[in-house]
Amino acid sequence: MTNTIAPRRIAFIGLGVMGYPMAGHLARAGHSVCVFNRSVEKAAAWVQEFGNDSATTPALAAAGCDFVFVCVGNDDDVRSVVLGEHGALAGMKPGAILVDHTTASAELARELGAATDAASVGFLDAPVSGGQAGAEGGVLTVMVGGGEAVYAQAEPVMDAYARFSKLLGPCGSGQLAKMVNQICIAGIVEALAEGLNFANRAGLDGEALIETLSKGAAGSWQMENRHKTMLAGEYDFGFAVDWMRKDLGIALAEAQRNGASLPLVEIVDRFYAEVQADGGGRQDTSSLLKRYTA
Repeated sequence: MTNTIAPRRIAFIGLGVMGYPMAGHLARAGHSVCVFNRSVEKAAAWVQEFGNDSATTPALAAAGCDFVFVCVGNDDDVRSVVLGEHGALAGMKPGAILVDHTTASAELARELGAATDAASVGFLDAPVSGGQAGAEGGVLTVMVGGGEAVYAQAEPVMDAYARFSKLLGPCGSGQLAKMVNQICIAGIVEALAEGLNFANRAGLDGEALIETLSKGAAGSWQMENRHKTMLAGEYDFGFAVDWMRKDLGIALAEAQRNGASLPLVEIVDRFYAEVQADGGGRQDTSSLLKRYTA
């Protein structure tokens, strides 16, 4: 999207495969961006590519900023860069807004919501979907939990790297929505793996088959974007099995709390555990097919 809002002072914490390009889009949109990353070398590389500045602690990066964006690994990582003496919250001014793009628990989102309320800081839990390619292309989908007024301020800033964002409810709703996203993806990828294995054993031409099926009711993003590499047995890219298991673990834990039944997720999670045990933890989630072709 075209970003036409006035430049803001922004801190971006976490320069992984998602955060690095997301922060870059903010810089290209004309915002003043200060980054923090636990690996100093990664922060230095970002500054060399995009200009702007880096800081040695999250608190220093956040000082004086209008927005602080976080995109790290898990609940504990978020706590380590947001809370505490050197965490981002310690450096944020009243009225600033903290946006957590990490895929984490709804429980953590509520914890951060309480902490930011006490500091007179706005907060949104805002996990994203679209993967590394979506982050690099600036076409992520953002699922948001929090207040309407805070979201209204943050939405035009997030437009720098998002093609769509939506406020789905109060604090924690973004993380709950991301759980649903991962639940759906798990089932789709497993079904695609089973289907392609069936097709292979039945002697069908995989490419011709997918060209046909993708035009009908069975079509999906996974089918369109992963079938070629699955048919070729290539998995060294994309969203890692390790991260998917983390996400499914969050969904399963939440299901225990709210009473939802997730039998398919439990099965697919076990299948991903097998892929991990076979050394495929860093491979793309589509590597489920390996279980049938090895």
